[in-house]
Amino acid sequence: MKRTSRISVTSRPALLGAVVMLALTSASVAVADDGPGPLGVTAVAGVSAHGARVGALFKAEPGGRLKGGHYCTASVVHSAHRDLIVTAAHCLDGVRGELAFVPGYRDGRAPYGVWRVGARVLPEGWDEDSDVAFAHLGERDGRRVEDVVGGNRFVTGATTGATAVTVTGYPDSREVPISCTNKPVAHSRTQQRIACPDFTGGTSGSPWINGDGQVVGVLGGHERGGSTPDVSYSVVLGRGAARLYASAAAG
Repeated sequence: MKRTSRISVTSRPALLGAVVMLALTSASVAVADDGPGPLGVTAVAGVSAHGARVGALFKAEPGGRLKGGHYCTASVVHSAHRDLIVTAAHCLDGVRGELAFVPGYRDGRAPYGVWRVGARVLPEGWDEDSDVAFAHLGERDGRRVEDVVGGNRFVTGATTGATAVTVTGYPDSREVPISCTNKPVAHSRTQQRIACPDFTGGTSGSPWINGDGQVVGVLGGHERGGSTPDVSYSVVLGRGAARLYASAAAG
């Protein structure tokens, strides 16, 4: 199935009303190293404290009401201001109006709240070799998103394929996140790829997280994430991504 982008264009049901925060469990997402568990197998992601840092992006109306279905994926990354998410640049560039981020989104529920997307930080004149972006989130009840779900560290300069990574994202055809662990390989000097089935439209922006809880890739880049659902791409996070993160983290 040929695709030109991992952005979803399918309308999904809107979120249900506000819900009480679900209790965190002691379960964790698949360990992203060479430990137990088959590599290259995609399954529904389990509910966990670390998994709650990954969420779905929605378009929103003024006041925060969600409009349509989720169209991309993003995740919370650590920053001094504790309000930062990372996604693919093509998920934010040219998207008009308000956006919202829903961490831990599942089956129409927002267990950790709906967070308004504020200032967006994109590379100037970005292309497939710089398809990474950040955004700041507004506060909810005086709290910042990292105070609620925590944040993974955004790391540049990691060696592609040194360890396996876990990719978690939201396909447009599902209301739950999926997850897959495998070892990425180099596609080119500036691109890396991973073999994980069923990462269809809507998974753009999905974080690639290693066993140390570090984001070492973001689904996007080559062909805006890939032309088939079984092979996904990410920019190799280098000096450009490091400068972009520093600019976003500075506030």
